[in-house]
Amino acid sequence: MNSYISWIGGKKLLKKKIIEQFPENFDRYIEVFGGAGWVLFDKDRHAPMEVFNDINGDLINLYRCVKNHPEALQKELDWMFVSREQFFDCIAQSDIRGMTDIQRAARFYCRIKSSFGTDLRSFSVRPRDLQGAVAYLQEVSKRLNKVVIENVDFERLVKTYDRESALFYLDPPYYEAEKYYPDRFMPEDHERLRDALTRIRGKFILSYNDCPEIREMYKGYSIKGVERQDNLATKTNPRRYSELIIKNY
Repeated sequence: MNSYISWIGGKKLLKKKIIEQFPENFDRYIEVFGGAGWVLFDKDRHAPMEVFNDINGDLINLYRCVKNHPEALQKELDWMFVSREQFFDCIAQSDIRGMTDIQRAARFYCRIKSSFGTDLRSFSVRPRDLQGAVAYLQEVSKRLNKVVIENVDFERLVKTYDRESALFYLDPPYYEAEKYYPDRFMPEDHERLRDALTRIRGKFILSYNDCPEIREMYKGYSIKGVERQDNLATKTNPRRYSELIIKNY
């Protein structure tokens, strides 16, 4: 199935190549930088135990509401339509105190669906089937039924779920592209991630942009270069984007 949202750095166009690199045997699957969850949603289940994590609290609140209260969220979204005024109202209301988790999730979902490039700030003037998108939340809820949803720093998550039979998939903010992501990821966080992965007992797959700094940081690991179409490319300018798939096995 497809993800129900888009997200900065989403892996819709690369998910098949990532899954091709999965090992044969693992009993827990952990997405460390969850985002839109394109890899997670591609299969009915990757392992007996699945964990989905992201540091963005609004995103995780949306996931938890979709998982546990899809009908209530759908009812709250009955008012949603493509509107510039509504989009900026959702932004203005994002920090209002006293809203329920369902109300917060609905407004965040509106921002995701109506923003350009999922930047959550710029209104995208494009037609969308919002009624169909809202109806799809029931299917997403079923897929998330047995998934553990976390909202913690990546280092803590790895320590919590690491074991020899675990598979971690990591899709961090890309090197020197951190400003495009909604959450802070500092240059030292790339090194902190590398250091955490050197201590891991399980297996990991890591997706990154192809640049000398990342190749140097992960030299000694298996590094595979791949290409995909740029998410913001057009028919008249079909740009290609080089990425790396890095793994420790």
